[in-house]
Amino acid sequence: MRELLWISPTEALAVVLATIGMYLAMLIFVRVLGPRVLSGMSSFDLVAVIAFGSVIGRAALGETPRLAAGVVALATLLALQGVVGVVRRLRWGALAVASHPVLLMAGSQVIEQHMRRCHVQPGELQSRLRMAGIRHPGEVAAVIFEPTGAVSVLRRGERIDPMLMSGVVGASLLSPDVLGDA
Repeated sequence: MRELLWISPTEALAVVLATIGMYLAMLIFVRVLGPRVLSGMSSFDLVAVIAFGSVIGRAALGETPRLAAGVVALATLLALQGVVGVVRRLRWGALAVASHPVLLMAGSQVIEQHMRRCHVQPGELQSRLRMAGIRHPGEVAAVIFEPTGAVSVLRRGERIDPMLMSGVVGASLLSPDVLGDA
């Protein structure tokens, strides 16, 4: 029974190193490909996330998974999350780990270059606009692809406080009549 549940210190170290390696690889992939990789969960995306988890779990736990290896991998992942949380508070850490919000639409104008950069398809943008209750592109003040992969739709009407557009890539493309003190 012990061999089915427990692992040696060497195996524990291997689990820790494999878990760190897979975590860092996933961070790099998400950073390179953008947060779109993990957002907007279509059925295709859900299948991909399940496959990611399976690959990461298999690599971290080794050929014969044991309870202790699972506990070590979970503890390692929690520790890594804590470390990344601390690193994100540092200026260079925030630049390395986090993405910037990106303007996808300035008024009714779709910014194709930003759509490609964020891997957002026109159909996905149209779906987000419908979900926000937009009936016509003229109702749009701005559409922003957030660092989380979510899409924010801001309507025309009330002026947008410039503070809300701080750090948004492409914010300078917004018409001056949309921005102003609220």
